[in-house]
Amino acid sequence: MAYYDLPLDELRAYAPVLPEPPDLEAFWAATLADARQHPLDATFERVDTGLRLIETFDVTFRGFGGAPVKGWLHLPVGATTPLPAVVEYVGYGGGRGLAHERLLFAAAGYAHLLMDTRGQGSAWSVGETPDTGTAAAPALPGFMTQGILDPATYYYRRVYTDAVRAVDAARAHPAVDPGRVAVTGGSQGGGMTIAVAGLVPDLAAAAPDVPFLCDFRRATTITDRDPYREIARYLKVHRDHVEPAYRTLSYFDGVVLARRASAPALFSVGLMDTICPPSTVYAAYNAWGGRKRIEEYPFNDHEGGEGFHERTKLDWLREQLGAGSSTQG
Repeated sequence: MAYYDLPLDELRAYAPVLPEPPDLEAFWAATLADARQHPLDATFERVDTGLRLIETFDVTFRGFGGAPVKGWLHLPVGATTPLPAVVEYVGYGGGRGLAHERLLFAAAGYAHLLMDTRGQGSAWSVGETPDTGTAAAPALPGFMTQGILDPATYYYRRVYTDAVRAVDAARAHPAVDPGRVAVTGGSQGGGMTIAVAGLVPDLAAAAPDVPFLCDFRRATTITDRDPYREIARYLKVHRDHVEPAYRTLSYFDGVVLARRASAPALFSVGLMDTICPPSTVYAAYNAWGGRKRIEEYPFNDHEGGEGFHERTKLDWLREQLGAGSSTQG
């Protein structure tokens, strides 16, 4: 894919002034307060993965509406002091997967909580969390237009709330140092990372990779790729829903929520990304309220930096969180 978005100098300066709903702060304060009226009830059940150096727990906690949300918690064996933690969110259509599949952060010495995404987990990785009230089990995409005419009913209200509660769940485990928690994820997980950083004021770090869910109005008119294309197809049929839909999306836009983030951030972007246009990533990056850095991958599509960026991220996390586990000799 050749470059199709703005020239690089314009990308680096791209900072759209997106309208904010006047009740944005009240909407999210009430949403999270309502979720926290339900006990977190975080449980951690040890599972046998066949691995000797990492122990894994099947996690359940209560998210939006008190509904149970699943995850995996991975810990390096033999840690003797509370650990810095990385809470990770997954990409669109995926779930938490199998217990042994995602071990990078635990192998680096961190507590690692990987959150399942409600209703998802049937496109490329297994999920086990139903979207309570709308589906009996995880299903294939799409999710982008579920409840899109009202922010109170929009799908990502539930997902962002779950993601905030996942931070609460990580902090509830005795092996975790609650003052050293980072959030990360790619694509949808990157958008969720931005949202959580805007909604949780005391995170230690945030690392959104090729983030989705940013600058919706531009994204839905510049790319023909899903998932943004789901919204365009919906509006092609529902011609009278354009402004109500964009009004709802403004409550969930990563650019709007990034302005409220204060944690140090490491972004990544693929300059040939046809799923999450580079300009939409820069829009969120340039809006970020805290200290920040972005890694550019000039010839990469939505895969971004992959293993190269994982190495960069581990070095950066060490700077933000300190060393990982101290183990018994």
